[in-house]
Amino acid sequence: MAKSIMQLVAEAKAAVPAIGADEAAAVMNRDDVLVVDVREDGEVAETGKIRGALHASRGMIEFRADETTPFHHPSFSKDKTIILYCATGGRAALAGLALMELGYGDVRNLGAFKDWVEGGGAVEGP
Repeated sequence: MAKSIMQLVAEAKAAVPAIGADEAAAVMNRDDVLVVDVREDGEVAETGKIRGALHASRGMIEFRADETTPFHHPSFSKDKTIILYCATGGRAALAGLALMELGYGDVRNLGAFKDWVEGGGAVEGP
């Protein structure tokens, strides 16, 4: 039976543990934590991103995370905690589920960039 995108997002949100902004801020400067912005290039160019976050759009996340592709980014490591965010949390959840399927064990969904900003979280750019 076919599923809607909202069903897929709901399943991904149920599978990928959420992390609150305060908890994320407390750990994100550790060497074993990677914060990833999965929004599109234009979104990041318009609003900036969380300070220190790596930008890897939702469409490229699997390629950036998989060390067997020529698009792999060396910041990705299965030994790290991966904290993902997007505009509302849906793409971050989908990306998180994809990373879990690739063998990443500690993946968290921070959710919405706007919530981070409204909570006073550090941002860099645009």
